[in-house]
Amino acid sequence: MTDKKQRMQELIGILKEASKAYYAEDREIMSNFEYDKLYDELEQLERETGIVLSDSPTVNVGYESVDELPKERHESPMLSLGKTKSREELKDWLLGRDALLSWKLDGLTVVLTYRGGKLEKAVTRGNGEIGEVITNNARTFKNLPLSIAYDGELVLRGEAVITYTDFEKINEQIPEADAKYKNPRNLCSGSVRQLNNEITAKRNVRFYAFSLVKAEGVDFKNSRDEQFKFLEKQGFEVVERKMVNPENILETIDYFAEKIQTYDIPSDGLVLTFEDIAYGESLGRTAKFPRNAIAFKWADDIRETTLKEVEWSASRTGLINPVAIFEPVELEGTTVSRASVHNISIVEELGLGIGDRITVYKANMIIPQIAENLTRSGNLMIPGTCPVCGGKTEIRNVNETKTLYCINPECAAKKIKAFTLFVSRDALNMDGLSEATLEKFISMGFIHEFADLFHLSDYKEQIVEMEGFGEKSYHNLTYSIEKAKETTLPRLIYGLGIANIGVVNAKLLSRHFDYSMEAMMEATVEELSAVEGVGEVIAGAFAEYMSKEENRAQILRLMKELTIVIPKVEEGTQSLAGLSFVVTGTLNHYNSRNELKEEIEAKGGKVTGSVTGKTECLINNDITSSSSKNKKAKELGVPILSEDDFLAKYMQ
Repeated sequence: MTDKKQRMQELIGILKEASKAYYAEDREIMSNFEYDKLYDELEQLERETGIVLSDSPTVNVGYESVDELPKERHESPMLSLGKTKSREELKDWLLGRDALLSWKLDGLTVVLTYRGGKLEKAVTRGNGEIGEVITNNARTFKNLPLSIAYDGELVLRGEAVITYTDFEKINEQIPEADAKYKNPRNLCSGSVRQLNNEITAKRNVRFYAFSLVKAEGVDFKNSRDEQFKFLEKQGFEVVERKMVNPENILETIDYFAEKIQTYDIPSDGLVLTFEDIAYGESLGRTAKFPRNAIAFKWADDIRETTLKEVEWSASRTGLINPVAIFEPVELEGTTVSRASVHNISIVEELGLGIGDRITVYKANMIIPQIAENLTRSGNLMIPGTCPVCGGKTEIRNVNETKTLYCINPECAAKKIKAFTLFVSRDALNMDGLSEATLEKFISMGFIHEFADLFHLSDYKEQIVEMEGFGEKSYHNLTYSIEKAKETTLPRLIYGLGIANIGVVNAKLLSRHFDYSMEAMMEATVEELSAVEGVGEVIAGAFAEYMSKEENRAQILRLMKELTIVIPKVEEGTQSLAGLSFVVTGTLNHYNSRNELKEEIEAKGGKVTGSVTGKTECLINNDITSSSSKNKKAKELGVPILSEDDFLAKYMQ
């Protein structure tokens, strides 16, 4: 009994950490396969011992969301569903009754409330009890009706998702491999929970309703299907559903199993719900699961194979990712021979070694993954040198995850990828400089740092004679480079390739520091962290980059080649110059906090993410809130003003 209890405590710790990473931090430290396996082991131990510990994930739903958006308690708890991978068990669960079988979509669950025919509120699932208010972001969902014909109170639940097509388009715009998003679910979660809904709008998030919670005064004739039809009439897209009974459920599962092969919306299974609403509700619930519905997870198509080698792939940041190469196997109708292992922590967890017998599968029937290592030799050597340049490597612990880095600043992989980013569309936007061309220029010694790109005319004779070039190509290239000399500071900052600094963060930093490169180079971590939307991790990376003398010298040489265009500000409109504000909570007069922020900045003011002694006032419509920002403002004696009071005092 003691050994079993210790194992239960160990499993709870592992599962909670994985859940926290997945739900609250939009990262994955283990596969769904591994999580389900450990979860099932914990459930089995709980049945064997009769003990369920208070912090077990089998009784606690999800993980509480991060404290970055206003939080709100759900009217009724959002429970998880019981699950099975057995088709026969799903058939038996029906007990001879009719039910609806529909997709279980893999995105972020959102609860919507409409009153008077208008979208009033959108809240994420959060931990099942308390979610984050993301109303302004929901207004940007591509297919969500903001006004509906029904004017009573309507509450429904659905899944916010990003299609595989849009996911691939977004990743195509990110040149560096390690910066690409891992899967549509993580991208969607981060997009829906943005502080700036302009970002959400660009991500093509879609919403698919999967259940109706409340609709006052509507008779649904005790039918779940009637509820779906009602939602469709209001303009909502709903999950695809099929009416099933014990006679046709197996063939209907086959229909969905075939369709998922080419389905553009991420799905990790199916949901079976009793058609008879009253009957389903009469069954009640357990501590964690409702009894009127059950989830069906695809039984993974698992194949055994042999690990032949591990390929180590270097990127511009120095990160070196392991990729498993194994004897080809057929999975879900395709031949597979490679799977990303992501980092050294997972390599160690699997105990990988060359020649090991491993099992592989496709996560959500799409992405190849290693499920288990059957022999666990653990003989895989972590390379001490970079596969590209031969320079030394080092293992770093990033977010409690072991990762491998090349520490040679002259690494060709770093240089090629860095130059590729620098000339990309969102950076300096230089046409005619493909990765292959840049590789040639680097190998021939034409370019060593970014400033050298503006002196390629020194090598005109050699370039014109290069294969694939000529006078016309050379002319087009030099025209593009000359045009790129006039640029903006956000483009430059993004193009430098500082870890974690994307297009949006580059804009935020530039605005905050009044488009002064000098001010940004001298900023401390604390000053950088005060920029809303930046945070300590990004601030630390930026400050570290700027603290290195070689980087500062390279920037100064680069600045001599460029003309930085600074946004014009009309004279006489800088009434908030020198003042710093913090905005939090929901707004009444603006569609988003970013909209108010832009108005403040247009008048010369600054909007930061943290309350300090220099903050002019905190803008919060919930003045009595016990939020951390309100508490900090009270401690420092910073005024807390409602939106109306702020507008009356500062924006007249």
